[in-house]
Amino acid sequence: MPARTLAIAVALCLAVALATTLVFSDPAVSLAIFLGLLVLVVAFISTPASLYLLVFSMLLSPEFIVSGLGSGAGAGRGLTLRFDDFLLVVIGFVWLAKRAFVKSERQLLRTPLNGPIMFYIAVCLLATLAGVLIGRVRSTTGFFFVLKYYEYVFIYFMVVNVVTSRDQAKGLVRASLVTCFLIALFAISQIPGGERASAPFEGEYGEPNTLGGYLVFMLSIVTGLLLTPGSTSKRLPLFVLFVAGLVGMMATLSRASFLAAGVVAVVATGIMTLRKPLLVPLMLLVFLSSPWWAPKTVTDRVMFTFTQEADPAQVRVGQVRLDTSTSDRLRSWQNSFTWWKRYPILGTGVTGGPFMDAMYPRVLSETGIVGIVAFFILLGALFRMGLMAYRKISDPFWRGVALGFILGHIGLLVHAVGANTFLIVRIMEPFWLFAALVAREVLAAQADEMAKDKPPTSPIFRGRGGASGTGPPWTNAGLAGQRKL
Repeated sequence: MPARTLAIAVALCLAVALATTLVFSDPAVSLAIFLGLLVLVVAFISTPASLYLLVFSMLLSPEFIVSGLGSGAGAGRGLTLRFDDFLLVVIGFVWLAKRAFVKSERQLLRTPLNGPIMFYIAVCLLATLAGVLIGRVRSTTGFFFVLKYYEYVFIYFMVVNVVTSRDQAKGLVRASLVTCFLIALFAISQIPGGERASAPFEGEYGEPNTLGGYLVFMLSIVTGLLLTPGSTSKRLPLFVLFVAGLVGMMATLSRASFLAAGVVAVVATGIMTLRKPLLVPLMLLVFLSSPWWAPKTVTDRVMFTFTQEADPAQVRVGQVRLDTSTSDRLRSWQNSFTWWKRYPILGTGVTGGPFMDAMYPRVLSETGIVGIVAFFILLGALFRMGLMAYRKISDPFWRGVALGFILGHIGLLVHAVGANTFLIVRIMEPFWLFAALVAREVLAAQADEMAKDKPPTSPIFRGRGGASGTGPPWTNAGLAGQRKL
C-alpha cells in the first residue's frame, strides 16, 4: 500500500473516531482520547519526533497501579502503568505499521546486542511458561510482568532503527540531559520538607532508590562528556547539571546509589590519572574529607546501617549489627540459593518466587542457572559494545557519551546489589535509549571501516554511499552495508 494512501486512510479513521468520541463521551475521556490521537498523528508523521515525547515522559509521566495482579514476587504492589507505557505502545504500533505497509522502510539492523537480548528474553519467557504449567506462576501475573519489564528492549530496537542522523541522536541526548536537570531540580525542591527525594508522579509512596539509580546513570553520562576533551564547547551547563544532579542524588538518601556513585567516582578518577596525575591527590582528599563536607542527613543515613537500634530482624556480621533493610537484602541472597536448589535449571519463573529487592538473587531464583548465565552474557555484551564504541569513534562528543555509558553501566551493576535495577523501567528506559545511540555509533564506525577496506569501484560514488552501501555513517546508504536481521 503506498504511503500516501495509508496516510489518508489513517486520517479518515482518526477523524471518525474523534468525532464519535466527542459526541458520546464525557469531557475527561474526550480529552484523553484526543491527546492519544494527537500522539498517534505525530508518531505517524515523524517517528523520530515522537521519540522526544517519549524521552520527556520517561521520568515526567504520571503512574497508576493495576491491583489484583500481584503474587509471589509481585505481591508487594500491583502492576504499575505510566503514561509513557501507553505512549510507547502508540509510537511502537505506528512504527511497526509503517514498516509493514511502506516498502521503502529498511530491514531491522543487526547490532552487537540483538543475540544476547533475544537469548535473555527467551529464557525469561520459557522459565515463566514452565512456572505457569507447573502452577508456580499465575499466567496473567507472570506474562504481564514480563511484558512490563522488557518494554525498554523495544525502545532499544526502535531507536536503533529510527534514528538516522547524528543531529537526531544529539537531539535525544540533549533532551535526556534537560529531563535530568528538571528531575534534579524537583528532587532538590523536596529537601526542605525533610523527606527522601523521589521522582515526580510516583503516588503516595515515592521510590528514592529508583531516582538515585537514574541520577547515577545520567551523572555518569555527564561525567563522560566532561572527561572527554573537545566533547562540547559549552561545559558550564554540564557542570551546573552535574552539581544539581549530585545534590538531588544525595537527597534520595539511597545507600545503593551512594555506593554506585562512589564506584563510578573511583573509576573516573582512575581514568583521570592517565591524563592529569596531579588531580589524584585532590580527589583522594575530597573522598577522605567527605564525612566533614557531606550533608548531615547523608552521613546519618550511611551510619544508620550500623547504628540502628537493636531489632530481632537484624543480621550480624561478626561483631557488626546491620540495619533491618540491609539485613533483608542479605536474606534475599540466602533465600535465592534456597529457591535455586529447588528449581536449578529455569528457576521459579517471573513472579513465581518471593519478592527480592536485589537484582542478582532475583534473576537466579526466577530464571535459574540458564537465566543468570543469559543475564551475564547480556551485561558483558553491553560493556563490550560501550568499550568498542569508545575505542573506534573519532567524534569527541560520542566518545564522551560512550565513556559515560560505560561508567553508568558500571554504576548500575553496583546499584543492582541492593535493588532490582535492571527491571526498573524508570532506570532502564534511559539506559536502553543510550545503549541504542551507542549501538548506532558502533554501526557507523563499522561502516567507516568497510568503506576504507572496500572503496567504491566508480569515483562517482566515492563518499556518497554508492551501490556498494559503504557510504558515510548516519546515512541510509552508509548503514545499508550492515548486516540485516
